[in-house]
Amino acid sequence: MSNKKNLLAFVQMKVTSVVCLAVCVAGLNSLASAKDPLTISFDVPGAGTGGNQGTWAQSINSEGLIAGYFVDSNNVNHGFVRTLRGEITTFDVPGAGTAAYQGTYAFGSNPEGQVAGFYADATWVYHGFVRDPGGKITTFDAPGAAGTFAAQINLFGAVAGDFFDSTYVQRAYIRAPNGQVTTFSAPGAGSGAGQGTFTGFLDCINLEGQMVGYTADSSGVYHGYVRAPFGSITDFDAPGASTAAGLGTFPVGIDPFGTIAGVFYDASSVIHGFVRANGGKMAVVDVPGAGTGAYQGTSPQSINLVGGLVGFYTDAGGVNHGFLRDPSGHITTFDVPGAGSGAGQGTLPSSSDPVAGTTGSYLDAGAAAHGFLRVP
Repeated sequence: MSNKKNLLAFVQMKVTSVVCLAVCVAGLNSLASAKDPLTISFDVPGAGTGGNQGTWAQSINSEGLIAGYFVDSNNVNHGFVRTLRGEITTFDVPGAGTAAYQGTYAFGSNPEGQVAGFYADATWVYHGFVRDPGGKITTFDAPGAAGTFAAQINLFGAVAGDFFDSTYVQRAYIRAPNGQVTTFSAPGAGSGAGQGTFTGFLDCINLEGQMVGYTADSSGVYHGYVRAPFGSITDFDAPGASTAAGLGTFPVGIDPFGTIAGVFYDASSVIHGFVRANGGKMAVVDVPGAGTGAYQGTSPQSINLVGGLVGFYTDAGGVNHGFLRDPSGHITTFDVPGAGSGAGQGTLPSSSDPVAGTTGSYLDAGAAAHGFLRVP
């Protein structure tokens, strides 16, 4: 049996085990209050303490490795990984710019410890990269790209992302483990500047190679799509999604079973979450306490191996709070200690693993970002 088949068997076994565990405890909500989850906050050495500076934790893999980036006091970005033991390694992609808002952005990670992301060079051109567990970094550009962004890397090392061309039209791509890049545009995607085909972000490509994202059509309305491993693309809209320019449907991730999570904006610009089953059936997700004003509401950020959602909701005062939604639909809300309570502040979870826990960042009263790990 090949290494890939061994890895596939391992992941399938883990997914099955976690699903069984989730089924066994479904409905036993009393267990949730029996033991409070452990929440650990952390700051990457060198992270700035000003507004929108600090530590931005993005993804967590099954081994508890957290990947993300931090913004220093000069507003330059740098990548980091944090192990389950709390050991932090920082890195900069060779060629990354050192001016304010340039630098290295690390995002997705896989169970093997590979990390995908992108960097801005000294001339403000963006390029993708993959970092292996030993620290070796490989950079790449999509064919015809004037700027390349990498979002996620699956178990086998396939990278999903998007890029824009010289006319600022957006297209998506999948980069195979051997480095071969396949680009595509989804049906209905517009061909004007700022239009085209975008990838979802964290968890946007699953073990099977299915990929999700969204398109901006010629009127600037956004629609979701899912791309099969061999290239066929299905587009869809969440029920109740607005058809006004700048609004619509935005998938963010897909689990190993083809369940898709995302957000949509209604006609009043209120944000709602959604879950789309593999067969196409869709359900709206609104967290109790979410605001109902424009740009308030429920914002899933990713979906884990067993279909659990993680994200944040914005209340009527504009404050952000974390939430977890298990596969049965039960929702748990939380705030990280130290999170600010002003508009635009609060708790911003980004990724979860059924065993390793939930990660993300929170903004304090001064709008500085700090990372956190919530276990389980």
